[in-house]
Amino acid sequence: MRVMAFASQKGGSGKTTLAGHIAVQAERAGAGPVAIIDTDPQGSLSDWWNVRQAQTPVFAQTFISRLVQDLQKMRDIGIQILIFDTPPAITATIAQVIRVCDLVVIPTRPSPHDLRAAGATVDLVENLDKSLVFVLNGATPRARITAEAAIALSQHGTVAPVTIHHRTEFASSMIDGRTVMEIAGNRRSVDEITRLWSYLADRLDRCTRPRESRTYPGPAAHNRPPATYYGPATETA
Repeated sequence: MRVMAFASQKGGSGKTTLAGHIAVQAERAGAGPVAIIDTDPQGSLSDWWNVRQAQTPVFAQTFISRLVQDLQKMRDIGIQILIFDTPPAITATIAQVIRVCDLVVIPTRPSPHDLRAAGATVDLVENLDKSLVFVLNGATPRARITAEAAIALSQHGTVAPVTIHHRTEFASSMIDGRTVMEIAGNRRSVDEITRLWSYLADRLDRCTRPRESRTYPGPAAHNRPPATYYGPATETA
């Protein structure tokens, strides 16, 4: 099982939207079963899942006190990709989540406030010796500040080669539990998510391969039994 978290100290960076979209795209690409865990007290990802009609990805609940044990249970039942959404603050909860991750994705909007806020998340990830990647999110097409933000972030870590641009369909699709891949929307949005997942999947492979001797299965893994639904998301530090 490969574990990824979307984390950022800055609220409004798009963690929840990207977590939901990447989870769905991972399933569509045959990398599942995929499970999501919402550790944000606002519960936006769990709200999205609760109105979702599709059966995948599955939703899992855990508490920090039993995080390691619950992750082992998910491995045992065949979960291949686990994605965390995290609170918009540096807390003990985020630190515990990052400790069990293979890759931390830091969504960052191309603005001075977001760039400054990314520092605390980077420090935490580096102190825990985990791999990270920045994703420029909510960008304006052809805006100069987007390129400037990518250059600034590259001084502190890897920047994903795929930029997610600001389009209302990303948010509107989430209202009824869907994603841009599941509505008749702008194909450019679908292409961005598809390419971003492909990149993140490759990063996950590279993060985990040196530490494990087994080879992760591809599309055939989707034939494994579905995971257990653990209930609505709650979190305590």
